[in-house]
Amino acid sequence: MKIQERTGAGAGRAAVPAQAPVGDRLPTPPRERKPALAALAVLLILLGALGATTLVLRAGNRIEVVKVTQPIQVGQSVNSSNSTSVMVAADSSIDYVRWDQLGALKDYKARTTIYPGTVVVGQMFTKGDVLPAGKAVVGVSLKDGQYPADIQAGDTVAVYNVDSGGSGSGKTGTGAGTGSSSSGSASSGEPIATAKVGYKKDGGDATISSGNLSLTLIVDRADAAAVTRAASNGAVAVVHVSDSSSGSGN
Repeated sequence: MKIQERTGAGAGRAAVPAQAPVGDRLPTPPRERKPALAALAVLLILLGALGATTLVLRAGNRIEVVKVTQPIQVGQSVNSSNSTSVMVAADSSIDYVRWDQLGALKDYKARTTIYPGTVVVGQMFTKGDVLPAGKAVVGVSLKDGQYPADIQAGDTVAVYNVDSGGSGSGKTGTGAGTGSSSSGSASSGEPIATAKVGYKKDGGDATISSGNLSLTLIVDRADAAAVTRAASNGAVAVVHVSDSSSGSGN
């Protein structure tokens, strides 16, 4: 009886599965080394560092130079009223005019027209005569109504004699005419000269002209006498004309 009870008790127990032996794992394959990729990464790092260094050096090597803010006509000079300073990267191959040289630049004249926004260089100026051959410079003082409100330096204009008495209205090739019916005189309604505005004293941009205005006109030498006579009588008026119809006065 005792033997049977032990056997019956053991038969009701669940069988415990045998555990697999620990430590029997497959070997891990060695990692593949890529020396070319590592070299490329190092090269990129060096290039980035070099570029950053170059930018820092260029940012620190900047100079203050002259930039014009208004049109500079042939024969005019740059001064503090028509220019400003700007920082640029230093370049020994470019003859920049430094801002601290502005005082000396006032003694030089522009060889050609210099437009606003231009950073000037030394080759743009000279101390010599820059007036084109066969041209003359005439100064006129205009009253309200004798000039367009938006007239600016560099504009091409037709010059009229508005003297109602007719004195000094002649235009001759030698400048000796007095308004007679000589072959060189200008008939009524025709300009006595076509000119280029070289300088405008009043720099305003008003839409309606008001007050007196002083202009410097570049005219043909043959027309200078007629324009001067009309200007001395306060009888000069100017109007805009297109460059294509400006004739030889440009």
